[in-house]
Amino acid sequence: MIRVLLADDEALVRGGFRAILEAQPDIEVVGEAGDGSEAVALVEELDPHVILMDVRMPGVDGIDATRRIAEQHPAIHVLILTTFALDEYVYAALSAGAAGFILKNVPPQQLAEAVRTVADGDALLAPSITRRLIEEHVSRPPADSPRPERLAPLTPRELEILSCVGRGLSNSEIAGKLFISQATVKTHFTRVLMKLDLRDRAQAVVLAYETGLVRPGNP
Repeated sequence: MIRVLLADDEALVRGGFRAILEAQPDIEVVGEAGDGSEAVALVEELDPHVILMDVRMPGVDGIDATRRIAEQHPAIHVLILTTFALDEYVYAALSAGAAGFILKNVPPQQLAEAVRTVADGDALLAPSITRRLIEEHVSRPPADSPRPERLAPLTPRELEILSCVGRGLSNSEIAGKLFISQATVKTHFTRVLMKLDLRDRAQAVVLAYETGLVRPGNP
């Protein structure tokens, strides 16, 4: 059973999500939070597997809450909720450790599948809209962006894998592109995460853009 915590400052939104998710046989909503600080506190009490986190909340917002949870509870997966596809705050949340993001107006079944995806440890990054989001904000990188030297520990093959991940390819697509097995892709990518001290696929995509390994606008 996937344990889900809902964090949104609108009770009506939380109620709608609860109704959708509790209709699923493998998902249980264990609690609700009205802001980021409450979400952080409830994590300790409820031990959820997935948190649906609104990015814009009063007090402690979704970005700060995500950062705290990622640092203190790396096994918990945060799925960011947003109203707008190109929300500047979503990029910051991905950098803070979120596993991905989903629009609030998605169909009910897509919401449930998103929860299952991040609960399995994968990142919700496949839609092209996510790549546009990252490209939009990395095209104007901050002064303290990671330098290319950050990638020095990687082998040429691991750089290839990271580049493909940054372009939004799945493990099966990478395997086909590089003519290797999916198991080999997974092994290489696991090493990439370890060498670069990255939490998950979402942070790997962000780093691929920030270091210039993947250039905004390039296919």
